[in-house]
Amino acid sequence: MQSNIVPLFMNKRHGEKLICSGHPNIMALHQSTFEITKEVHLTPSGTCIIGVHADKGLCDLNPEFIKSLASDTALLVTTLSAGKETCTITARGSSQMTLNHPTDLVWRRSSYIDNRTIGIHADFTAKTLPRELIAAIIEDEKMTVNMEIFTIPEEERSSAPQIQAFFHRFL
Repeated sequence: MQSNIVPLFMNKRHGEKLICSGHPNIMALHQSTFEITKEVHLTPSGTCIIGVHADKGLCDLNPEFIKSLASDTALLVTTLSAGKETCTITARGSSQMTLNHPTDLVWRRSSYIDNRTIGIHADFTAKTLPRELIAAIIEDEKMTVNMEIFTIPEEERSSAPQIQAFFHRFL
């Protein structure tokens, strides 16, 4: 069971919530990313997509949330919930992020950034998300995505793996 307990010395900056739908073509097999999109249709080739028909794209997020995420000190904690299944993902923000795509939000394991990127150095990808969660997304056809931004403590800023290990001590 996962808990959303965050260390008290980590300052929460902003939160966002979006709702998206499942789709029969969700495969969730991509090894380096996962994506949520406002698009309604999904072909089997979209192996990174885990949610469609989202009520928000990157450019629809609160400007204060976007400003906080576009920082090298931002830790993005995303909780995906569908049916009774939940998974919490940690990723990093970056001052290089533009966060202005009209339809897509992409979490990446790598440090690659484009205008669809909402998080880098994510500790989950489409392929590594729990299969029970993916089944619930497809079956229940609704998923809630809660995103919170925290400030990374100064002593923990040097590397993404250290930050994720640090954060997961509290889950």
